[in-house]
Amino acid sequence: MQAVLLFPGQGAQKVGMGHDLYTANATARELMDQADAALGVSLTKVMFDGPDEELTRTCYCQPALFLHGLVIYRMLCEQVDVEPVAAAGLSLGEFTAHAAVGTFTMQEGLRLVQKRGAFMEEACQAAPGAMAALIGGSDEAAQTLAAECGVDVANYNCPGQVVISGVEEGVDEAVARAKGAGFKLAKKLNVAGAYHSRLMKSAQQKLIPELESVQMSMPSVPVYCNFAARPVQSVQDIRDVLGAQVCGSVRWAASMQDLVNKGHRLFIEMGPGKTLAGMMTRICKEATVVSIEDAATLQQAVEQLRSMQSL
Repeated sequence: MQAVLLFPGQGAQKVGMGHDLYTANATARELMDQADAALGVSLTKVMFDGPDEELTRTCYCQPALFLHGLVIYRMLCEQVDVEPVAAAGLSLGEFTAHAAVGTFTMQEGLRLVQKRGAFMEEACQAAPGAMAALIGGSDEAAQTLAAECGVDVANYNCPGQVVISGVEEGVDEAVARAKGAGFKLAKKLNVAGAYHSRLMKSAQQKLIPELESVQMSMPSVPVYCNFAARPVQSVQDIRDVLGAQVCGSVRWAASMQDLVNKGHRLFIEMGPGKTLAGMMTRICKEATVVSIEDAATLQQAVEQLRSMQSL
């Protein structure tokens, strides 16, 4: 069964994530126990029990989502013959995508995203900021508004949905001016800081040497980078774009459109929620996105994919 693997980013997490997988499956237990050992902290306890404020902390949230996505993928492969043709992840999910198709090991990836999360948390504390979603306007209008208000475009998620990021007064100004700039709705997001903006520069500077120190190889299938909306081209390119991504825009819509243009129509989203499936409905209505977030949706996905294989 050929499919594109998709992994969500920060914001998708929720308390209890992975607990039913851990209790029901030996592979899940083994991987999660290995993760706790690799990190030297009980990440699974934060995932299973929270509280929400703790899981939302960037230093826990990022490795939690990374681990959760990989566990689901491994469990899916035990039951269905999945043949990945490409992989992509939204922001943090790009790291999960790389681990899923062999760029680096789960343990190396976990340690890397734990550090990434810690560096970003430090940057949030040093330079407080905000983010806001702009709905129902054009990318060009978002770029103009962001520039006029001294903030950055963080995410091009799908047609009509852009996220801006930066200093709070600039984001507030953009929200206030959004309707006049042609947007139907502007809404501030409940986030800890200004991700994918110039305020993350200190995190980027700390992450780059960490990326250089991790053993990497070319992935087994094309992995799309958020920063350039294209498949990575070399090991050094992987290091470069994962570093650039911290301050750069997430070009999700363009990444998905390129995959669609290449003929891909089956996507498997692995992680909490169905955010990526929702975005895909705005990018390509003919695409099928199978979303898996827990034991129940895993079983549904297995049945759906097996039925598709038999056609």
